[in-house]
Amino acid sequence: MAGDLYLEDLHVGQRFAAGPVSVSAAEIKSFAAAFDPQPFHLDEAAAETTLFHGLAASGWHTAALTMRMLTSGGLPVATGVIGVGGELAWPRPVRPGDELRVESEVLAITPSRSKPNQAVVTVRSTTTNQNGEAVQILTAKLFVFARP
Repeated sequence: MAGDLYLEDLHVGQRFAAGPVSVSAAEIKSFAAAFDPQPFHLDEAAAETTLFHGLAASGWHTAALTMRMLTSGGLPVATGVIGVGGELAWPRPVRPGDELRVESEVLAITPSRSKPNQAVVTVRSTTTNQNGEAVQILTAKLFVFARP
């Protein structure tokens, strides 16, 4: 679902929020089986003996859930959430039963020198669990366009 904001509607310091989405053990295992088949994402018993001390979602699963929240109104850019790069951190694992939310803040807007109808907008999106603990911090550079 696209939003309704264009480049001229955005400003540094602007914030957006979305969520929650719930995460189940079955979803963690299903995602891992398809995309990140490691024991700490697939099997509770095996996960107990790892760094995670229990089943943990893949960071890529967390990223995918964050993207779903961003595209469902958490970053309501009319022309889509189009990334051109960024930095990603997972300070704590996502566990079965977690409820995730995302809050995004516009950090910078860098207009294109050659194309006045577009800019690179730097946005920090912090995904938190139900306890308000950060589980992912994504600082992304996005292409954003002006109204046609």
